[in-house]
Amino acid sequence: MIKAVLFDLDNTLLDINLSAFIARYLWAEARVLARIGRTPVPVAYAWLSRCYLAVDSATRQDDLTGRELFDKTYLRLSGVPLDDPAVRGAIDCLEGEWIDHLRDGVTQARPRPGARRCVRRAQELGYTVALATNPVFSPAVDSARLRWAELDDIDFALVSTLENSRRSKPSARYYQEFIASLGFVPEECLMVGNDAGRDIPRPDIGLRTAYVGHGWPRAAAWRGSIGKLADELGELVARLDAENEGCR
Repeated sequence: MIKAVLFDLDNTLLDINLSAFIARYLWAEARVLARIGRTPVPVAYAWLSRCYLAVDSATRQDDLTGRELFDKTYLRLSGVPLDDPAVRGAIDCLEGEWIDHLRDGVTQARPRPGARRCVRRAQELGYTVALATNPVFSPAVDSARLRWAELDDIDFALVSTLENSRRSKPSARYYQEFIASLGFVPEECLMVGNDAGRDIPRPDIGLRTAYVGHGWPRAAAWRGSIGKLADELGELVARLDAENEGCR
């Protein structure tokens, strides 16, 4: 029986030019760290890019959180300890006070039509709702994007971040650990996402995905807009529950 609905964030609940946002965010972070480390901004940018790629790698063998791996990688490349209080304070200032400057322009971040209604519908139906966004950003950056989506007042049971995750999407381990933290098993959850490459676990773990992107992935349990999903969520879950019951 489905007990929880997990939502992706970028281009599921929030319309955003994600590539542009990441590039602009990394450049802003690189400027801060370049000044601290007395190194050229492009060099700091390259080091940060390598850190993010390490966290997002599908071939990771470590048992570190994303934050631990990120900080360890940046220290090895630059000699700058990101967990130093002064360094962390500078980054916190960037993420807390300046990040809203990245919302407009080429980033074009705005609420996705129908997204709030879908989350609210899941809550009305009694499901636990959680934010299973790809965990490559800090809680502050996740919070900013939720604010841009006009969903910062939603009581998500759990939000995946760089700090609390040991793998990224579409790793089965990421989904298993996230779902276990909620107190469920994959068969009790429905994932809602727009990216067939990331929002469907690999390998399969029994988690069903409602796909709200533009493609038609065969592995999806449902396909359509997130506004349409808000209208059909109840009957979709009823169908999935019936299918799960029939498999027993």
